[in-house]
Amino acid sequence: MPQNALKGLAAVRLQIEELDKLAEQTMKNLNTVAGMERVENWRADTVAILTYAVGLQEAQGFAGVHPGPCFTNDLIEEFTDLIECYRAPLVALAKQLSHVAP
Repeated sequence: MPQNALKGLAAVRLQIEELDKLAEQTMKNLNTVAGMERVENWRADTVAILTYAVGLQEAQGFAGVHPGPCFTNDLIEEFTDLIECYRAPLVALAKQLSHVAP
């Protein structure tokens, strides 16, 4: 696997891990408003990290991901949907990077 792909894969996995920690912390204290703010800060950092580690095109693709409208009044469900909205494209990117031929 090329060095750039390894670097990118490590960066993506780290961002997934950080997102999971944010989700776990928010579920523990049930403060979804603060959790959503932390996720938005994480998202901005992730776009910058992806730009450096994976490339501008992938970073712009991730930056374009936005959660859809939510029609529930359940803040926990809205928060978990937000987490999954950002987690899914990172998992897909990590899978793509792990399949890069040497």
